Amino acid sequence: MAVYVETKNATALLKSFKDAVEQSESKGKITTWKLSEDKRYLTHASKQWEYAAWMKPVVEANRLAFYIIRPKNKAVSKTAYGFYHGHMVETFLNHFDQDFETLEATALPDDHDNVS
Repeated sequence: MAVYVETKNATALLKSFKDAVEQSESKGKITTWKLSEDKRYLTHASKQWEYAAWMKPVVEANRLAFYIIRPKNKAVSKTAYGFYHGHMVETFLNHFDQDFETLEATALPDDHDNVS
């Protein structure tokens, strides 16, 4: 399952997203996602969903893609990948609706996903 955000500037959109996750100011801050130490992956910030999976953002031609990655030694449950993808869609609709044209989530894992 992947999330694809169609945009004219995927690099700038990814930077805005990561900046909003890490900013200290509360206005506009994204509090429901957190970055890995190397800043390459995102996990959900709630205690219930934290580390159930990772989302790997990838800048592609005309879109920003988010692929789901399993935690070490554990598969991603159907419930977890549904939650992660649904919440990523919600985050972009709530924070970046002016910065993309369309957004879609695939029903099944993409070739770039790693769920089991």
